[in-house]
Amino acid sequence: MNMQERHSTLQHSAVSEAEVSKLFRNTYTLLAMTMAFSALVAFVSMSMNLPYPGIIVTLVGFYGLLFLTTKLRNSAWGLVSTFAFTGFLGYTLGPILNAYLSMPNGGSVVTLALGMTALVFFSLSAYAIISRKDFSFLSGFIMAGFVVLLVAVVASFFVQISGLQLAISAGFVLFSSAVILYQTSAIIHGGEDNYIMATITLFVSIYNLFLSLLSLIGAFNDD
Repeated sequence: MNMQERHSTLQHSAVSEAEVSKLFRNTYTLLAMTMAFSALVAFVSMSMNLPYPGIIVTLVGFYGLLFLTTKLRNSAWGLVSTFAFTGFLGYTLGPILNAYLSMPNGGSVVTLALGMTALVFFSLSAYAIISRKDFSFLSGFIMAGFVVLLVAVVASFFVQISGLQLAISAGFVLFSSAVILYQTSAIIHGGEDNYIMATITLFVSIYNLFLSLLSLIGAFNDD
């Protein structure tokens, strides 16, 4: 390799590192803002004692706003739909938190689930960033996990099997953890170049992780 080729390679590497740093900065800034906004909406939802919207409204709102955000991801309107999406999830979280807070030791359950969620997210993100490992091999596991969990969730509406809900919650903990590793790695290695989509993926993973840990801890607390 001659001097010109080495200079070109180093220049390309510097540009790539700058792009990755910018993507990380934009993603985690937007993630922090959407988490704060979602928490505020959840607090309002709890304070007003709003009812849970129901499974149909929740699914329509979730996938409708997700589809809208995906379509608008390359425009400024994508930011608006991102906050609408995360705000909607915050609204659905309010009634769930009120239900848990009404339980004996409900405050401790919510606090523990929140603390564990933060610990898992930051630990997995730090590991992916520091190790610089490529976790793209998890794509097959994530796809298979999504299908299995979807079937299990649908089955839970029709059959009552002891321990199924706990198994689903445990499955979502593993699934969400894998997605966090995969998405963080994708940002590092160029598998994701849109900070809005990266933010949405991480937000949904954190949301599912929190709800799953809440379900598991609440079940053991109930016992």
